Amino acid sequence: MVAASGDAVRERVALLVDVQNVYYTVRQAFGRHFDYHAFWRRFAAGREVVVANAYAIDRGDPRQRQFQAILRGIGFSVHLKPFIQRRDGSAKGDWDVGIALDAMEAAPHVDRLVLVSGDGDFDLLVERLRERHGVTVEVVGVERLTAESLIRAATRFVPIEGDLLL
Repeated sequence: MVAASGDAVRERVALLVDVQNVYYTVRQAFGRHFDYHAFWRRFAAGREVVVANAYAIDRGDPRQRQFQAILRGIGFSVHLKPFIQRRDGSAKGDWDVGIALDAMEAAPHVDRLVLVSGDGDFDLLVERLRERHGVTVEVVGVERLTAESLIRAATRFVPIEGDLLL
């Protein structure tokens, strides 16, 4: 991108990470962890990071707090919801609506949005971001565990593999 004055203009980007989704899919597929440092280097490099949110469930344990501190150190704002255990033994705690709202609010201010999730519930969101706001949307996820509808909706799909794994 080049400004009228001839100066290079950095692309504006929003980075939104569904922490629970990426944790469980990477663990299931590879028995490993997602490398948030490598992700930041790859997707923030040379860009103006307008929004960088990591959405997680707060169980209140010390290891989780340490992980959240690492995310903040990288540059993420960490958004937490309490873990809710229902009487029937099931659990609740997802960020789908919060991620969607933040993505729609960021859209007018960015050129590109990077969504780290394989959750097919985001396919309509990704389509709307592209069609109504003209935003390039990259979806980053474990290929075999990412909804086909989400892959199709994205401008570009980036599989989690290689340097994105610890």
